[in-house]
Amino acid sequence: MKKIVFSTFATSLLKSESRQPSNSIAFTLLRNPFFSRWFSQSTSIPKNLKRVRDHGYDNYMEVEKKTRKVLKFQDLILSQRNQTVPISRLDVLARRFGFKQHEAGAFLLKFPHVFEVYEHPVQRILYCRLTRKALLQIQQEKEALDAQIPDAVVRLRKLLLMSNTGRLRLEHVRIARSAFGLPEDFEYSVILKYPEFFRLFDAKATRNKYIEIVERDPSLTVCAIEMAREREYREKGIDAEDVRFSFIINFPPGFKIGKYYRIAVWKWQRVPYWSPYEDVSRYDLRSLEAQKRMEKRAVAVIHELLSLTIEKKITLERIAHFRMAMNLPKKLKDFLLQHQGIFYISTRGNHGKLHTVFLREAYKKGELIEPNDLYLARRKLADLVLSSPRKANVDKELVSYGRDDHDEMRRFRRDHIENKMMKFDVQENFVLDAEGDEQPDSDAASEADFTDDSDDGEAINDEEEVIH
Repeated sequence: MKKIVFSTFATSLLKSESRQPSNSIAFTLLRNPFFSRWFSQSTSIPKNLKRVRDHGYDNYMEVEKKTRKVLKFQDLILSQRNQTVPISRLDVLARRFGFKQHEAGAFLLKFPHVFEVYEHPVQRILYCRLTRKALLQIQQEKEALDAQIPDAVVRLRKLLLMSNTGRLRLEHVRIARSAFGLPEDFEYSVILKYPEFFRLFDAKATRNKYIEIVERDPSLTVCAIEMAREREYREKGIDAEDVRFSFIINFPPGFKIGKYYRIAVWKWQRVPYWSPYEDVSRYDLRSLEAQKRMEKRAVAVIHELLSLTIEKKITLERIAHFRMAMNLPKKLKDFLLQHQGIFYISTRGNHGKLHTVFLREAYKKGELIEPNDLYLARRKLADLVLSSPRKANVDKELVSYGRDDHDEMRRFRRDHIENKMMKFDVQENFVLDAEGDEQPDSDAASEADFTDDSDDGEAINDEEEVIH
């Protein structure tokens, strides 16, 4: 009988408040002691939620799948002598990437803006090298990587501050170095170069190398979500109590939001939590309230971890390397699926073997809202990969057309100068006048050009520079 009364009461209450905002519904429910006691047992987001795909992020990973293979071939070509390699040898070396026989050459032909296949003039066999556009993209990415080294130092310091002991394994950071914008030799160019910030040591028990922060800087303990909350508060005028512990939530298209789920999210947004940079070892974590705070703190840690990356994304497997050091839950994938409005997990790009986690608030229509130079340089490679092969053929025709014009201009200039030298043969074309002075012969004078040739020569030089 009690269940029937409870069901009737809840149904009538929700119908009466159906046209009110979600906050009004929550306040109405919480004011009622009977309903509040039943619903306040948990402030966690419901578990076992069905994952809703967002095609914008999945398409992003499909493009990255192609660029990842292109990068492997680029590194292989650049490691060879003269940065060229025969197609036959490349076909053998590509076996380590999982390519079968004759598949490597077919793969290169799909991306003519990145790889150039040509015939060797002497050996008469096919060779492969990188195009000029690809080399410029590599140079631009290298310059952008070197230019942001000071920012990478700050990111690494903040990463160490989020760990429990202020230290992380060197190998774990090395695996994720590309995501955080660290160079390949970051052990020497970053860690050992800044001894005032980092200390590198070997653990006697595990024989692993660790990076340890030297001094904790309070100015680095400001999270990205805190600055986002301040912008939301100032620009939109949201209530301070509602925005104090909240996260920016954007659900994927097609995600069904029921009334009870909306209320659970509203309550979860108000749950206080400890900062990712705060030492929680001094707290008693056995109580239910502490567990709620730690659950939300884990969301804040992953949010801050993604905010420190260059592209605001990182694989789930690389986050798992920092799980023990940052008090993250064991089942990371199930945990992140509870918060699909904050994070998105894509399984595209590597046959479902890797899971890439995106920070939803940092993207709009498949692009970063606030791009940086290193991100833009990496996206240029994606643009070359996606460029049409027809455009590459047109570019080749234009280059060959300019080269033919250049050769024709050289031949014209050489013939023009030789003709002028023949016309100024003084021994054959000059005669003596009545006073004994040399005068040009009338026939020779009519054929010779006595105008100043310096302007013509400069014009030819300028035209050659334009062709070059």
